[in-house]
Amino acid sequence: MSVERHIAGMLQQIARQQDIVEIAAQGSTPKAAALAYVAEQYGYAYGMAYRTGFKNSLVRVRMYRDPHPDARVREAATIAAHPQAGNGGAVPGLEQGSLKPLPGAAGAVAVLKDLVTFDVMALYVADRSQKVKGYLACAVLTALLFIERSPVEAVASGGAVALLVTVAFNVGTIRRRKIAQRLTDAGFLTVRDEQGVQRFLRPGRQLPGHTNPFAA
Repeated sequence: MSVERHIAGMLQQIARQQDIVEIAAQGSTPKAAALAYVAEQYGYAYGMAYRTGFKNSLVRVRMYRDPHPDARVREAATIAAHPQAGNGGAVPGLEQGSLKPLPGAAGAVAVLKDLVTFDVMALYVADRSQKVKGYLACAVLTALLFIERSPVEAVASGGAVALLVTVAFNVGTIRRRKIAQRLTDAGFLTVRDEQGVQRFLRPGRQLPGHTNPFAA
């Protein structure tokens, strides 16, 4: 999908003043973050992100309409300053015809990228059951290798696979931990949602409700 179609589709949702706006970027967290930044300028707040679609190729971001008065002021100022946004005109914070952030918006987009990436990576952070299945598969592989190879070769091969599995499990966790530290340093607060999933919120905000992102 072209940049203009991405932007136009999102702004059509915003123009209807929907409580929830869905952004779907083709496999790219930077694109998703850039579009989320634009939505923020129209009075929306980041809610969550996840992968979906065929082979999880889409990064979907859910934005919620921010009820705070400053969000309405920001929305009005954006509409006045960018009357042709979505129709080939300039879009707040982005280069013309591109999803590349302008220097003044780069910092905010980078923070949104971290929020999106942190949420999206939850899919790849193995829970206990996934680890058990992975190591069980390694044990089965080692047992099968005993039939065709010497015990030393079987154990060595099975151990190598187990090491690769361990590294794969840990990479996502380590990267998420680094992102979490950056968000904490940026002033975000860590909370747990109803499913016990770690989330990050700006000070004074609450986890999304069904239609109101700041409902208790």
